[in-house]
Amino acid sequence: MRAIYAVLVAALAAVFASFFARSHPALAQAPAAGQAAASNIEPLHFHHVHLNSVNPSAAADYYPKAFSVSATRTTYNGYEAVKTGNAYLLFTKVATTPQNELTGPQTSIWHFGWNTPDSRAYDQRFRQMGLQIAQMWDSLDGKLVDMSSDVPTVPGGGFPTQEQILELRAKGAKPSLQGGFGYLRGPDGSMIENAQAGNVERFNHVHMYHEHPNCAMDWYVQHLGARRPGGRGGAPAAAPEGDCHTKMYAPPTYPSFARGGFVRDPAGGVNFDDISISIRPWPGGGLASPRGKIVDHWALSTADLDKTVTRLKGENVKFLEEIHTWGNTRAAMIEGPDRIAIELVEVK
Repeated sequence: MRAIYAVLVAALAAVFASFFARSHPALAQAPAAGQAAASNIEPLHFHHVHLNSVNPSAAADYYPKAFSVSATRTTYNGYEAVKTGNAYLLFTKVATTPQNELTGPQTSIWHFGWNTPDSRAYDQRFRQMGLQIAQMWDSLDGKLVDMSSDVPTVPGGGFPTQEQILELRAKGAKPSLQGGFGYLRGPDGSMIENAQAGNVERFNHVHMYHEHPNCAMDWYVQHLGARRPGGRGGAPAAAPEGDCHTKMYAPPTYPSFARGGFVRDPAGGVNFDDISISIRPWPGGGLASPRGKIVDHWALSTADLDKTVTRLKGENVKFLEEIHTWGNTRAAMIEGPDRIAIELVEVK
């Protein structure tokens, strides 16, 4: 009898497993399919961040002053420009000051920024130069500060909630005042991060908002061939299995531009070359298109624009602009998650 019972249980388990695999193919196959798709994508490289400005020449002059080691003034394809590493900042002249997150709806592009070897020394130099610092609240009932290291961290590291801040105060905890990140309020109201990492100054990221960070990461990998950050031992990080949509967001923490705190998790990011497309969550969605705002879009280069466009159209990616002449080359524009505009530039 026991033998018959065991056989019946095994048979039922097999039937259930077969049914589950047929009824949930995305959960079982999505990570492998995404990795295979990414490996078949032609190389795409981070190319530029495109900003709108009432005075492109003055805006382009600003960045080599703030980041003199890595940023140089130039022109590119008819635009006033800054070259930093292998990437550019390009500036289009507009008649009125473009909207940023303080004067208009939030877009999916939050800011862009540099890694610096001593972020607090950079912050002090910025103040000596008379550059505007975009300060953050250190707590709900506290003060504005320049740097994240002006806020005590919880035991083991990490950003504190308001409750944890009250507990830290009661214990007499002090901020480290070492390293951390801060922000400049640049030309036309742009936001520029100064974040301590490594031993050299370098432009290293564009920071995004996405309602569902894991879904956005999947999209960048599957359609644009982005790389997820490395896993343990340097191995490629595996995409999380299951539904990528965020079901729960972490509580707000500090420092924060909003007095009520900042929802930082779940976070994520992908890489194009050595540039990170970093991601923080935006609960509830509703992010506006960046077109016409302070940061209009960012761009990737491809050696064969026709091939890239044909592939993306076959993947039903939305196009904002078809292939067109762009200075001495060609370009197109696509729309990604949360209305992000991404330009595709042909660079042979």
